[in-house]
Amino acid sequence: MFIKTTDINSFKPLVKQLMLLKPNSHKGQNGRVLIIGGSSLFHSSSIWAAEIASYFVDIVHYSSTKENNEIFLSLKKKFRNGIVVEQKDLDEYVKEDDAILVGPGMLRKKISNIKNQISKFHIVSKKELNNIKDEGEYTYKLTKYLIETFPNKRFVFDAGALQMMDANWLLKFKIKPILTPHQKEFKQIFKKDIIDLSIEEKIKVVENCAKKYNCVILLKAIVDIISDGEQTYVVEGGNAGLTKGGTGDLLAGLVTSFYAKNNSLISAILASYLLKKTADILYEEKNTWYNIDDLKSRIPFVLREISVV
Repeated sequence: MFIKTTDINSFKPLVKQLMLLKPNSHKGQNGRVLIIGGSSLFHSSSIWAAEIASYFVDIVHYSSTKENNEIFLSLKKKFRNGIVVEQKDLDEYVKEDDAILVGPGMLRKKISNIKNQISKFHIVSKKELNNIKDEGEYTYKLTKYLIETFPNKRFVFDAGALQMMDANWLLKFKIKPILTPHQKEFKQIFKKDIIDLSIEEKIKVVENCAKKYNCVILLKAIVDIISDGEQTYVVEGGNAGLTKGGTGDLLAGLVTSFYAKNNSLISAILASYLLKKTADILYEEKNTWYNIDDLKSRIPFVLREISVV
């Protein structure tokens, strides 16, 4: 099904399925999410994801790779719309929260270098995680550990986690995770180069991979393709302003916040549509000269408008 940001009628049937904040609800009933990301080099990516999520859920927990106390404290000072948690306490919050985002801002490393050190049957332990110094190795092993240990939780994988994971790990899940790759990351995960394919060909490949690996794929491109292997949606809209760094982090944060209380496919479709629709509105005001803060502050207003149509 094709959804266009210029045609609200194409989106109406889906937005009606969205579960938003309930009247007379109590703290925590409208979603709790955990954002795991960041590194000694990249701080903003994971913070952007956490900040946009804070608009739509009751509680945001945030955890970054902690190279030293100064980095940890600086993150805590900057992110005031949620609770910063330490790496050693991650298990507690994964168990507690409704949806978990892993990957924005996390560092990468050549996977072959890691695989040469461990067997493919190696089970990552919590003790092993706590002793890892290399951040790229930590991304790989943390992603593997979370999937092996919590196959019944709702996960969203983005950026660094996508680039370090093995697609076969996804088969361990009891609940479909959401993956948000761009086209190069898609090739890296699924070993399929789709960049030069037609839209129709890309749709078929995305559908097949989503079905084979029991996940929801949100392929980020000029036209987003979203599939759970059974149903597929194409979201058209947006503009070149969305090529700026950080827009993918906002998208990942949106997906995660909606996935806390909605099904995976609806969450991915809504996040894609909402980001592109907001970009359309900003384009009318500023051309492509808008930034992440513009998108972040405008998105809640756009959701309000489309949810009452």
